[in-house]
Amino acid sequence: MIQRIFGIAGYFLGDLMRSFSGAFHVLLAVVFALLFFRDAKPDADYYIIMVGLYGAIASFLLTLSITTRANRSENAAWIVRLPSRVEYLAATVATSLICALILQLFVAGLGLRGGINEDLTLARVSEMPPIWISVDILLTVLALHASDLVTKGWSRVWIFGVLLVLLFGQSGSDTIANWISTRINQLSFQLGQQGMTNLADPLREAGNWLALQGGPALENALGLIFWPFRAILDGVTASFDRTQALAPAFLLLYATILFLLAADFFSTKDIQLVE
Repeated sequence: MIQRIFGIAGYFLGDLMRSFSGAFHVLLAVVFALLFFRDAKPDADYYIIMVGLYGAIASFLLTLSITTRANRSENAAWIVRLPSRVEYLAATVATSLICALILQLFVAGLGLRGGINEDLTLARVSEMPPIWISVDILLTVLALHASDLVTKGWSRVWIFGVLLVLLFGQSGSDTIANWISTRINQLSFQLGQQGMTNLADPLREAGNWLALQGGPALENALGLIFWPFRAILDGVTASFDRTQALAPAFLLLYATILFLLAADFFSTKDIQLVE
């Protein structure tokens, strides 16, 4: 299975590097390095964050490019001959990660073209691989759900819609909690008028609790989902404690869940390859 996955990944990699799309990604890497690493010796914090940011952008864009090629009808023979479609999907992920990591190392090298800053110690260097790789993997798998190769029906609308709700829900947690509280109180009032006090009283208490404490509770709950990203930023700008050091592992957990979901979509959908 591993040989088949890397065999297909090698084919995709060679096809990408011989195309204008591959040249575009290399050019994007050069432009990014020239724009964001103008200083001769960048600070370690800035260096780690910006190279990680480029890796995230490159991983997402490369995955879209490779899945577009994987969705062509000329590759139908690969899908038919493979024992499982998941191997084909894993090959696209492997190709994207390999390309993203190569270009990320290229940008990292360009960022140090003026020399190494004294705060970029061996301890700081050891923090880079877990951060960069975990972010690259998460964005690669997330990009699968934005591609036509994996999308099944309205799946990408639901996934990215939920992500947007979770993202903006933190800032509007009080508004959301008050809206839910109002609806619960209205339902409680209607049930009370119908004599169903056994249901009306608990609902009224729940509505009052949401109005008073629901906003902060909802904000904290949603904040837990995005905690790994904040932990990485805090750890890079300060220092990683034992809890923050687990943040890359949580990103890999998110990536695993999203990949299993993408594999389910891809394995059960009617594939319509593009000519």
